[in-house]
Amino acid sequence: MRNVDQRRLNNQLSTSPEVPSSTEGFVSGQEAAAILGVKRQTLYAYVSRGTLRSIAGEKGRGHLYARADLLRLKARHDARSGHGPVAASALRWGEPVLETKISTIDARGPIYRGVSAVALAERNVSFERAAELLWGDFDAAKDGATEPPWQAASLGVPAAGFAKLLPDHARPISALMVGVPAIGARDVDRFLVSAASETRLARSLVRQMAALVALPEHPERVAASLHESSVARAILAAFGAKITTAAVRLVNLALVVSADHELNPSTFGVRVAASSGADLYACVSAGLCVLSGPEHGGVTERVEVMVAEAERAARPGDVVADRARRGEPIPGFGHPFYVQGDPRGAVLLKAAGEFPSRNETLPIVNELINVMAAAGHEPPTIDMGLVSVASALSLPQGAPAALFAIGRSAGWIAHAMEQRKAGFIVRPRARYTGP
Repeated sequence: MRNVDQRRLNNQLSTSPEVPSSTEGFVSGQEAAAILGVKRQTLYAYVSRGTLRSIAGEKGRGHLYARADLLRLKARHDARSGHGPVAASALRWGEPVLETKISTIDARGPIYRGVSAVALAERNVSFERAAELLWGDFDAAKDGATEPPWQAASLGVPAAGFAKLLPDHARPISALMVGVPAIGARDVDRFLVSAASETRLARSLVRQMAALVALPEHPERVAASLHESSVARAILAAFGAKITTAAVRLVNLALVVSADHELNPSTFGVRVAASSGADLYACVSAGLCVLSGPEHGGVTERVEVMVAEAERAARPGDVVADRARRGEPIPGFGHPFYVQGDPRGAVLLKAAGEFPSRNETLPIVNELINVMAAAGHEPPTIDMGLVSVASALSLPQGAPAALFAIGRSAGWIAHAMEQRKAGFIVRPRARYTGP
């Protein structure tokens, strides 16, 4: 790893006036009191009751308070003003707006029907079994459970025909956004699928998604991908990566921890689509469209750009320092739900670091993480973890977002199924503020 003037970078990162404290997940006492509309003494009371996390600030700054906790407290406070303010605040990392039996989030990360996703991944439970658990099969994640039969004979359209719909050098996520609705359009029975047969359709669709990522650069790999025995192997085949036990385990881990994260933006979009009666292809397409946004799944592409800049720099850490000095965001670090660190990112980074890889990008990723940690910034998120996994496996640009999308499709399908059973349309009202 290249030498970095750590002290100089630490000073730039920690003293740069353009980087507000709120971007690091904590705010000052003055800002915290303003958010809640209370006196400073009230903040201390919240901390003593365990409803507000606090850490010691730098010299002379006093204590800092977790922004995510403040927003939740504010949502509860607004409840006294009626349902309108509650609904408005709930859409901003606030209070729950829907009931679900699929997953929740705590300090361990996402919990799939009572089971830790990180624990499932560390046990090497297959992505297929994790998906079946999300879809309601509580026996799927138990030790010794049989692997479900996931198969997809074809895409329904020649791969070359799909590839023509994509521009040159398209990213894998584009192939998914084009391919899923196209596959759905070819399925004349998509509106006739019963609840009993929807699981079979879901299995086939996810397998097809794994093969679709080959389309931008190598459509000839689609057939081989479809014939692989698991989703993880199918993804490696689609990307032309060497299929080894270690590589399959690493991809599988990434898929499992990505599979669901409660009511995130893309999943909310899926539930809205499902509530309207949209078919499964349309629901997954809705999820893909939302996931592609730069503030959601697109964060991985922003991380890739930053890593590419670091590879060209004389000292990789300078890229982080320069971004901080310009007041630009540093993607891949800090999550509102995980003030102490994203467990998904941690397990992915550990696994990628243990993978026998000679890829030159991975040390650059690790150096950026070390620079941020030394400067006291928040830990890396799942986005940085996915980029590390793709780097360790020497996968092409855009692969992290594809891993995220294919993994998350399991959760989207689970939420689509649950929303249909709920039997109501998700149709919130807006508060008019115009003339």
